Amino acid sequence: MSTTTGEPAGGPDTTGGTSAATPATATAVTATATATTAGASGVEAGPGPVEEKRVTWAELYFDLVFVFAITQVSGLLHHHHDVAGVARALVVFVPVYWCWVGTTVQANIRDVDTPKGRIGILAVGLAGLFMALAVPAAYEGRGLLLGAGYWAARVVLLLVLIRIPGVWRGPYGVGVLVSGPLLLAGGLLPEGPRTALWALAAACDLSAPLIFRSRLARVAYHPSHMPERFALFLLVALGESIVGIGATAAKAHLDAVELAAVAAAFTISCGLWWQYFVYAADAMRHAVTVADSRRDMIRRIFQYGHLALVAAVIAVAVGFGETVADPRQSLGAGSVALLYGGCGVYLLTFGYTRWMMFRAMSTTRIVAAAVVLALVPVMVRLPAIVVLAVLAVVLVALNVVEHVRVEGAVAAAAAAASSSASTSASASSSAAAGSEGAGAAAGAGANDGSAGADRSAAE
Repeated sequence: MSTTTGEPAGGPDTTGGTSAATPATATAVTATATATTAGASGVEAGPGPVEEKRVTWAELYFDLVFVFAITQVSGLLHHHHDVAGVARALVVFVPVYWCWVGTTVQANIRDVDTPKGRIGILAVGLAGLFMALAVPAAYEGRGLLLGAGYWAARVVLLLVLIRIPGVWRGPYGVGVLVSGPLLLAGGLLPEGPRTALWALAAACDLSAPLIFRSRLARVAYHPSHMPERFALFLLVALGESIVGIGATAAKAHLDAVELAAVAAAFTISCGLWWQYFVYAADAMRHAVTVADSRRDMIRRIFQYGHLALVAAVIAVAVGFGETVADPRQSLGAGSVALLYGGCGVYLLTFGYTRWMMFRAMSTTRIVAAAVVLALVPVMVRLPAIVVLAVLAVVLVALNVVEHVRVEGAVAAAAAAASSSASTSASASSSAAAGSEGAGAAAGAGANDGSAGADRSAAE
């Protein structure tokens, strides 16, 4: 797929996902060339059938550290959720997230299912645990611990890749030579300068893949591994939304109104899960598989796009804690902004990722996001149970609309394929391919979400 034209191999995106391959077919072709060094000579390999790379047990165990880290970031945001508090939480979250990204990338491009690889991942996990412990008091007495933990993680990641020529001149070198020292130095300063220095460190990390784009062109990524890892990280964040509901509700009396609030909050969490894992996950996997530049696709939709998705889910999780606590009382502007603003950012991010993948607009989600954000001033004075119920209705309606559009596109494509099959055998293959493409195009117009369904080809 050309990342400029946005057309997947085999036809346009039906529902924001694949149009010409089933998930099983995508799996068969979802691994990149097996060059595993960031400095390997040659140009990034294009799509092709190679061995699939799976997530290792060490990586899954490593993720448990970041379950705790996300809980800590949520706690920090819970206590300070004005504009300044959101900014401080984001500044702290970026290095936590970037440690996870750095570990995921190195696990993607090399074999980590070895004693050395496992030890490296676990060592980064220990550094991540130190960072997580520092988060609640990061702007008080534990700033130095946060900076030291981050720098240690970046040093470990560089050491496991040290034999790769030129690895210093890339994002891993930036982490050791620039952002790590900035975070460490910031931990020694008062809150104002500390925040500024940490924000600069975050900007350095986030910009490194862009600055070193030409060098990263030599990296060969396994596309099946990368989508799975980022989906798991988003699932960790969604798990925090369940904690935000349950931990608060467990302390309440649990009368009918409070149980209704729990049900509404859980429906919202389910709606967010549905948007990604039913509609977007396969689309992202397919986009990376067929991209001419897997490096650019991974950077845009995973490293950057998932930063916004995960941060948005954390905001929603914190909002749940505020609403479920006392569903009869009205919420302050900050709590409503976290809940509705987080949901709005989450939906808008799919507009960004779909454009990056297929150069197509995700109008249903953009419209839904606009509705959610427009409701913020209305919701401020209403009881929390109403705030939750309205958001739940919006998300359920969005998912129903997208489901209907997907099913309509599938039916249209199947009917076109059936009609073409009645022609001569020699013309049948060509006509079927054309009708499949037409059905896929119809689906693209019918559903503007990021659905990963590719049933038009399967049927």
